[in-house]
Amino acid sequence: MADELLYRQVTPYVPQPGEEYMSRGQLAHFRGILEALKQQLVEDIERTVHTMKDEATVFADPNDRASQETDIAIELRNRDRERKLIKKIEETIDRIDSGDYGYCAACGVEIGVKRLEARPTATLCIDCKTLEEVREKQIAK
Repeated sequence: MADELLYRQVTPYVPQPGEEYMSRGQLAHFRGILEALKQQLVEDIERTVHTMKDEATVFADPNDRASQETDIAIELRNRDRERKLIKKIEETIDRIDSGDYGYCAACGVEIGVKRLEARPTATLCIDCKTLEEVREKQIAK
């Protein structure tokens, strides 16, 4: 959800003719996206914590109490996903700093600017990711 809002505000990167892959400009662009997304996630988590504290009500009716507990469980599950995404964003920023960003962790080829625009935390090229998903489906059966 948070990344959808962010992507509406981001202008896609347009490489200059002859520009080297993962140039300073590209790395700065993706770092900006990642840091903005991280900031947005942190703000959402803080907002949720404050809302949960403010709305903490003890209901006498068991149905109302159960409904509230379900809502809280769903929110906490969402926040846990966001916490994991924040960790992944931090790892991705570390890859930018180390010079590994933009290259497939499995085969070493360029992931591609368009794929990284769609998923800035991607670590696999589209071919390796597709192969991974096929393997996951085969194991799940």
